[in-house]
Parts: sequence; C-alpha cells; structure tokens
Amino acid sequence: MPKSEIQEFAKILVQSVRDAAIQSCDRQRKPGVNSPIAIRWREAAVNNKIGQNVPENIMIQDCVDETVAHLLLAIDQGLLRISFTASNGKTVDLANDGLGELCGWYMGSGGWRAMFAHERFIDDFSDLR
Repeated sequence: MPKSEIQEFAKILVQSVRDAAIQSCDRQRKPGVNSPIAIRWREAAVNNKIGQNVPENIMIQDCVDETVAHLLLAIDQGLLRISFTASNGKTVDLANDGLGELCGWYMGSGGWRAMFAHERFIDDFSDLR
C-alpha cells in the first residue's frame, strides 16, 4: 500500500478532478442547462442522424478539456500542491507561480489550447475578446 501522502494525493485527484469532471459533463446533458457546452451538445444531438446521442467527436474534446480544467482548478485552489521542473532545470510551484490562473490560461480564448493543441477544441469564449 502506498504511503498515506500518496493516498491523500490519489483521493484529491479522483474526487476533485475525475469525479468533478464527470459530474460537470453529466450536468451538461440535463434539460434546461444553457452553458455553451450544453447548447452545443443539444444541437449536435438533434443534428445527429443516428439518434438523440451527442456524437463522440463533439463530446470527447469537451470531456477531456473539462478534466484538464478541473485538474488545473485543483492546483489553482491549492488542493493539489504540485511543482514542475522545466527543461532548463528551474522548478516552479504551480499554485504560487501560476497566480491561481492556470485553469483560465488553459480554457481562455487564445490560451494554452489555442497555442499548443494539435487536436480539435472549441473556444466557447472567443466572443469575449
């Protein structure tokens, strides 16, 4: 069995990242939710000729982004105290040096997804520029 500190990390990771992302994605599928993701999923389901399910090519990218966003939010909120060592050897404390903005830098229009992603994503905040 891993050390208690590893168990604590695992619990926070599973509950604050994995479970939170699943709960968030489940909420998007509920009637009456009008977030950009919920609207996109409803429209995709209506346009899906196979049935009322959201096509995987729409849902997958949103679920992945939701999970990464929850990971970064857990770091921003100090739930996961994580440091990163860059290729130049410098180590940064992600919560402190990230200024509590990692999630925003990832999800924001023109953010990390736009700068670094090779796979598809939808910028729900592009109209806020």
